[in-house]
Amino acid sequence: MSRSRKEQLEEMLALDPADSFLRYGLAMEHVSAGDDAAGLDCLRELLRRDPDYVPAYLQAGQALIRRGEDDPAREMLKAGIAVANRKGDAHAAGEMAGFLQALSE
Repeated sequence: MSRSRKEQLEEMLALDPADSFLRYGLAMEHVSAGDDAAGLDCLRELLRRDPDYVPAYLQAGQALIRRGEDDPAREMLKAGIAVANRKGDAHAAGEMAGFLQALSE
């Protein structure tokens, strides 16, 4: 029986826990399966280990919005915008600003 993508990512991450791309991929597998809680756990751990990983802020913000956690979503998106701006990623900053604006409407 073949292993699922999630299982493969978990195995690779066990070998290299510092790999942000693998951790992000695992988070996205959880989110794709409808498990925002597990996805958020992965994204929070990713940001703890690699606070400059811009896409994690956007995905965590979106997951928090889906869970109805608007205040934590605002904080996550604001933090992500700050990191994206510092890293010169105007596109990501703009995308997160759009989600932040939608929360204010």
